[in-house]
This record gives sequence, structure tokens and C-alpha cells, in this order.
Amino acid sequence: MRKGQHRFVAGFLFFPVALYLIFVIWPYIQTFGYSLTDWKGQSQSFDFVGLDNYTALFEDDIFMGAIWHNILFLVFIPVITILLALFFAFMLNAGGRGRSGGVSGVAGSKYYRVVYFFPQVLSLAILAVLFGAVYRSDGGGMLNGVLIKLGLVDSQNPVEWLNEPDFVLWALMAVVVWHGVGFYLVLFSAAMQSIPRDIYEAALIDGASRAQSFFRITLPLLWDSVQTAWVYLGIAAMDMFILVSTMTAGDYGGGPDHHSEVMSTVMMRNFLLYGRSGYACAMGVVMLALTLIVSVVMLRATRRERIEF
Repeated sequence: MRKGQHRFVAGFLFFPVALYLIFVIWPYIQTFGYSLTDWKGQSQSFDFVGLDNYTALFEDDIFMGAIWHNILFLVFIPVITILLALFFAFMLNAGGRGRSGGVSGVAGSKYYRVVYFFPQVLSLAILAVLFGAVYRSDGGGMLNGVLIKLGLVDSQNPVEWLNEPDFVLWALMAVVVWHGVGFYLVLFSAAMQSIPRDIYEAALIDGASRAQSFFRITLPLLWDSVQTAWVYLGIAAMDMFILVSTMTAGDYGGGPDHHSEVMSTVMMRNFLLYGRSGYACAMGVVMLALTLIVSVVMLRATRRERIEF
């Protein structure tokens, strides 16, 4: 590096790094400090309690149940979303066969991209309102209305999707998957368009089926994009606050009877409703640690040698 460039780079990075330290790193440090106290949130006076808040966390059945629900989201949301996005992206880019024997997407693929991406335009707050109407617990709900018309559900006893312990988590997962598939479809489509068509055409000449083309060509060359999607979806699965707090029963969500609790809803309830701010800060620290662990594990688990073409 030439003389003087060090100063230029340092000067260029000083303000962004300073802002990051002040508005990102320092709040994390404060949160960890408060987690070691009995801070109530309203008062500036508090006492040091050491690791008592962390000990209480692992004796809290509600919080431990919330961790289990986040783990379920972590397992199913990334897998289902990525599989659907990969399938649709492959069909839109290489699922059809041109008249001249070349490779192309299915008919109308340009319009399908718009349709699939549309849910990504909607905010999570709008999604909560929209799917609140879909999951209504009477015949006026879209889902119950369809099932009643098909004769699968009694009109006098419709399914209470968000009030049934066996259904509420799956109903929430469906919203997240519906919202996320379009974005990752576009991500995977962009990566697929960089794959030379000659590779697919050579595979077709050799007699490869669509499934073989997908598993032998598309998936290995898209693995970096899949890895990125897996990490982002894993982080989203560790949150889920907006949908759970707005779509399920109870203060800050979590109903029925804590069957849809996630770590973030338990934390916000303790912080804002119960005034146990130090305890809530301990939950935030645990959430941060688990999210970092999940990210590292996913990056490690999906790591493989880079394949080039």
C-alpha cells in the first residue's frame, strides 16, 4: 500500500466503525451488564445479582418451551422454504425444453416470477392482518370457508387454527414460508442464470432427466447461495416476534396457553409487562448466543469445496 493510503483508509473507516461501536456493540455490552443485575427498567438503581438471572432462565418452563418452539422453526422453516424456492427456481429457469432442443424455463416463467415474489413486497404487519383473516376461527375465515365448502369441516364446529395447540405452530410456519419463498426463488434464479446453458444442453444430449440435471448440475453450482439462504432463514426462525405477537392470543402473543411462545415474546413480556428488565436482558444475551451458535453451525454444516464451471 502506498504512503498515505493507510491514513486515507483509516479516515474513511473511522466514522462507520465509530457509529457501529456506539449503536450496535455498546448496546450489547450494556445488555450483558444489565443481565447481571435485578434492574426493573423504570428505576436507575439496581443491585448486582451475578448469574442468578441465568440460573432462573433454565428453571423457567415457559422460556425453555419457547426455546423448543424456536428449534422447531429452525428445523422446518429453512428446509421447506429452500426446497420450494429451489424447485420453483429450477422450473422457471431450466424446467422447460425449447423447441430446438435447448434449455429454457416453463412457459410464462417471467410472469410466475412476479407472482412468486409478490408476498415479499408485503410487510410482516400486513401479513399478520392478512393471515389473521385466513385463519379466522369461524366460517368467515378463508381456510375454514374452503374446508366447509369441501365438506371436510363441520360449519358448526370450524377449526380454530391459531387457538389449537396442535396447529398454531404449523400455521405460523406456513406464513413465514409463504412470505419467504419468493425472495429466495429470485436469489436462486439469479444464481442459475449465471450457469452456462451449454452444461444443461450437454446433459440433455447425454440423456439426463430433469431430476438428474437438478441434483448433478444445479444444486452443486448453487451451493453458496443455498448456504447463505440457510443462515438468513435460521436467524429469522430464531426471532418470529412480529408474527407470534400479532397473530396469537395473550399479551405479546404466545397463546394458547404458551403453545406458540418464542424466546422474543417471553423476553418482551418480562421487559415491558412484568418489569423484570434484568431478567429479560439475560434472555436477550441467551438469544444472541444461540443465534451466533446457529449461524456458525449452519456455515460449518453446509461448507463444501467450491465447484466452478
